[in-house]
Amino acid sequence: MHPLRPVLLALARSDRLREWMVGLGLARSMARRFIAGERREDGLLAVEALNQQGLLATLDHLGENVTSETEARDATTEVLELLEAIASRRLRSGVSVKLTQLGLDLSPALAAENLERIVALAAEVGRFVRIDMESFSYVQPTLDLFEELWTRYKNVGVVIQSYLYRSAEDVARLVRMGASVRLVKGAYNEPPEVAFPRKADTDANFIRLMEQLFSDEARANGVFPAIATHDEKLIRWAQEHTRRHDISLDRFEFQMLYGIRPGLQRQLVADGYRVRVYVPYGEYWYPYFMRRLAERPANLLFLVRNLFKG
Repeated sequence: MHPLRPVLLALARSDRLREWMVGLGLARSMARRFIAGERREDGLLAVEALNQQGLLATLDHLGENVTSETEARDATTEVLELLEAIASRRLRSGVSVKLTQLGLDLSPALAAENLERIVALAAEVGRFVRIDMESFSYVQPTLDLFEELWTRYKNVGVVIQSYLYRSAEDVARLVRMGASVRLVKGAYNEPPEVAFPRKADTDANFIRLMEQLFSDEARANGVFPAIATHDEKLIRWAQEHTRRHDISLDRFEFQMLYGIRPGLQRQLVADGYRVRVYVPYGEYWYPYFMRRLAERPANLLFLVRNLFKG
């Protein structure tokens, strides 16, 4: 693990630094590498461009840990209007939501109500909703809300993080349910009591979880794996494994982040794979941007050097 990673992830929670960074022109410019823009229209235009290249998308209105019911309901309204815009433009895109943006910190019942409104409308317009996974303390509440909703809707999926020790058990349960699972490494600063501290162990667990998601039981139950990584070693493993087990290319997809490895995204599409790009937008971009810096601290050095130019 890079020594700057835990520092950057801690700074992602700093309100004071967020206020300073949001007003910094260079930081906003750098953030545009990873974020489509601050307006809904920016996100929709980014998806149109991706669709033209054969790429699928998931739009995410950035925000998390709201502190009032009004904020939670406003965020819900934004996602509902986003779904209507996606459908009216016939974009090949779903949406992603964080439960703390929908009010989970305030009340699980409030988050459940807002989430169901979103999933219900998405079902009406033929779109998919991915419930994003947040830090460790939210994992069980998120899975509980997902499982309850799954009994009534099948156009919804969840995310599992391979750096958590508990994930193999979680995936086993989701496989039995036949759920759609997005597998990621994980982007939060978790203690060694709950998460693998070494990247090599996280990667090894990622492969074990892929084996579960591609198992005979998973296929029989209709599990649709979304393999979310830019790591070419893990991508090659998935390609070789699915080829060896005669898993058709329409039974899974690769997922990547907006602005990261676009050449690889297009190459996978050219090779016949389904590729979905996660496209974030909105004014609340600072925490997301800091997590991307934590994944590649060299970007922080670039930012700091340019702050002191001229």
